[in-house]
Amino acid sequence: MATSSPCVVIGDDEKGYDLDLFCIPRHYVDDLEKVYIPHGLIMDRTERLARDIMKSMGEHHIVALCVLKGGYKFFADLLDYIKALNRNSDKSIPMTVDFIRLKSYCNDASTGEIKVIGGDDLSTLTGKNVLIVEDIIDTGKTMKTLLSLLKQYNPKMVKVVRDNQEHVCKPVEDMML
Repeated sequence: MATSSPCVVIGDDEKGYDLDLFCIPRHYVDDLEKVYIPHGLIMDRTERLARDIMKSMGEHHIVALCVLKGGYKFFADLLDYIKALNRNSDKSIPMTVDFIRLKSYCNDASTGEIKVIGGDDLSTLTGKNVLIVEDIIDTGKTMKTLLSLLKQYNPKMVKVVRDNQEHVCKPVEDMML
């Protein structure tokens, strides 16, 4: 029996797929050598993630918080699946959407502190399930700081989803509240 994994792991030795197997826009052809993650795989995993989110968070108001700029496309796709699941279920779960930017760098150097730019008043997160959607988590320091900041507002639950994870020592799940 195969063991299940919470994510698709693409090793450093992955060979990828030849470009002639895909419809590649002409303006990308000179910049690409291989396709490592086909779009269909990404969308299938995104749909599965939406199902997992609704299963674990779908009993109470969800505030979906998109970390800009990179996370917006993944965020939109994920919310489309969540909305479809919400629409087709017996109960409708209220969902609010908001956008923030996290700034921890100034002129390519880390400032050591995080600034949250945009978004509604974070006090509105009190008692709600908060879903943070990020594109890539590098070292995790910025996300840990954001989670610590959000904890002050007493959300009911906070979950972090990311589209991609670079090589890090600690999985994102260890940073959840």
